[in-house]
Amino acid sequence: MTTTYNFLLAGVGGQGTILASNVLAEVGLAAGFDVKKSEVHGMAQRGGSVNTHIRWDAEKVHSPLIGLAEADILLAFEWAEALRYAGYLKPGGAAVVNQCTIKPITVTSGGAHYPTEQELIQALGGITSRLHIVPGTAIAQDLGNARVANVVLLGALSTLLDVPQAVWLQVIESRVPPRFLELNFRAFEAGRQSVAD
Repeated sequence: MTTTYNFLLAGVGGQGTILASNVLAEVGLAAGFDVKKSEVHGMAQRGGSVNTHIRWDAEKVHSPLIGLAEADILLAFEWAEALRYAGYLKPGGAAVVNQCTIKPITVTSGGAHYPTEQELIQALGGITSRLHIVPGTAIAQDLGNARVANVVLLGALSTLLDVPQAVWLQVIESRVPPRFLELNFRAFEAGRQSVAD
């Protein structure tokens, strides 16, 4: 069993990155790891960049912060954020990237370039062959609620870790209002399936 994991979650305000990071931290604790977490919200409430560093260690985590080329797993909720934080992924690490674009005003006003899927694949492909592009937002919309895309992505991420599925579901249950529980369970399973397929 792996004794340490460094995760970097990156997204845009409103995508549920904070809930996802809370679930991931609690899963680590439930699986017996020491866990530390650090969040940067920035202009999150206005659609700005949000990132979270989470570290699991079988012994002791001394600092929550992850340096460049140290993340075992990059979980990106949006294309540009995947590229923005690509440098944190260690060579051979795994990247789970939501097939989602949220173009900032600098792009929509014509003042800046938004990365293409090909540019993303090229950039991350230079770091790792373990790139999983997941249509998380589309899967969530198909389930009837785009807001569960974060749980779809956690489902995809869960396939990369040696933690029983029951642990994930238990933590999700503790975090989600009862009326949304079945939807979130379905989103988690759909995310797992998206990587298996």
